[in-house]
Amino acid sequence: MEIQSETARCFSLVFLSLVNLPISLVILCISTLRNLISSSFKMPHDGTQDGCSRRTVLVTGVGMAKGLTLARAFYLSRHQVIGADFEDHFIPCSGRFSKSLSRFYKLPRLDSPGYTRKYIDRLMQIIKDNEIDLWVSCSGVASAMEDAQAKEEVEFRTLCKCIQFDVATTSMLHEKHNFMRACSERRLPVPETHEVASKDEILKILSYSALQYPDRKYILKPVGMDDVNRGDMTLLPLPSKAATVEHVSRLFVSSSTPWILQQFIPGGEEYCTHALVVHGKLRCFVACPSAELLMHYTPLPQDDMLWQDMRDFTMKFLERSSNAGNMTGHMSFDFMVDSAVGKGNEIGSKTLYPIECNPRAHTAVVLFAQQGPEMRDMVRAYISAIEGPGDASSDGKILNGQNPGSEKLLVMPPNNTVSRYWIGHDIVSLLVHPTLRLIAGSVDFMDIFNSSFIFLEHLFAWEDGSFQAWDPLPAFVLYHIYWPLTILAAWWQGHRWSRINVSTTKIFAC
Repeated sequence: MEIQSETARCFSLVFLSLVNLPISLVILCISTLRNLISSSFKMPHDGTQDGCSRRTVLVTGVGMAKGLTLARAFYLSRHQVIGADFEDHFIPCSGRFSKSLSRFYKLPRLDSPGYTRKYIDRLMQIIKDNEIDLWVSCSGVASAMEDAQAKEEVEFRTLCKCIQFDVATTSMLHEKHNFMRACSERRLPVPETHEVASKDEILKILSYSALQYPDRKYILKPVGMDDVNRGDMTLLPLPSKAATVEHVSRLFVSSSTPWILQQFIPGGEEYCTHALVVHGKLRCFVACPSAELLMHYTPLPQDDMLWQDMRDFTMKFLERSSNAGNMTGHMSFDFMVDSAVGKGNEIGSKTLYPIECNPRAHTAVVLFAQQGPEMRDMVRAYISAIEGPGDASSDGKILNGQNPGSEKLLVMPPNNTVSRYWIGHDIVSLLVHPTLRLIAGSVDFMDIFNSSFIFLEHLFAWEDGSFQAWDPLPAFVLYHIYWPLTILAAWWQGHRWSRINVSTTKIFAC
């Protein structure tokens, strides 16, 4: 039955792509014709008008929305953009078809023998052949440490600068237990966190906590990449000791595969941030509500106290880092807000806790993909990494209305930023799934009406995170070539999965 169910799900999604293909073809043709007829339809190029030198920029991860967003932003500012990404099973990366790229390169597969060396050598060759001035790393979690190693070698052997932290910083931010330790060392509030290497250790900590803090709950998370267990939000301890022991006994915990036992933050308010750090200074920042699988992005307003506190947390983390001047890269925090009164970084009756840091670009950067000075300022902030720490504001421009002579060189999305969604995700989650549940009798017509209304709101008032009318081909390839072929390849190879993230092109195994 499971095999039949997996097959039905696979081919129903492929069929859904085929059903919507005529509509997508019409949109693609109209956009292409309009671009050919009216050059004024395209966003204006602003880089040369601002007196900035034209640079050659390498963006890796252009198959994901975040990498594509940044590649387009550099292109619109008249910089030459080279793209690179992984392409498994001969399935084309959707970003390679973007108008913003002058060239695209395929990177070595993650599971190939000697991958790290091949990956770094490939990046080095691309950088040398194209005389790259700036490498903007937008790769995923799987290559975090390889990107860090590549950064050190690239900057040592070439003149290219990298938007990527070094190995020590990446390891500190990427590994959850190291990140929590770093926050504590910087006197920043953190939830109680333990790195555990055995089941007995887990049970001992839970037993001790039950005596000291009877109401406190914990969640267990694997340290490494583990799609099967990363979504498990079981609160421990369970109502009975026997149930707790049984749950823990099913997990594979050892010194070679440690886990994190972390205090659960009640309240359910989760937020994420995207930050660009250049020479230890916070240059770009956006914060928005988050979720375990985030597919809708709406920025928090800059006068929101939570937004201000997350910004301040990021700045304090940098200011209290001994090597801040050498830190250039992306820093994306995940936060939980405890609505209970407590000690720490309080906002009224709320306490803000960091639960994770991703030392890479966050998909929330799509909120910068809007015509206006903020996009140009964002590009200038990235380009400033090419210059020394003392020259970061040498272009003499106003950023978000701020004088670069001041300490506040912070670029943020405009106040009228349009929220982002992905139509491929919404069609399934807001139309198909509710309809199937209605047929099964688990929901009523009011639920269908509500989800349909949300879908229409997104369709007419929001923007797709991958589609741009002046650059329509990547979204077309994403929904009608990349995902159908990827889903079929997973089915053919017998890989079981629970969810897919349309924006990051990630399949979660189960």
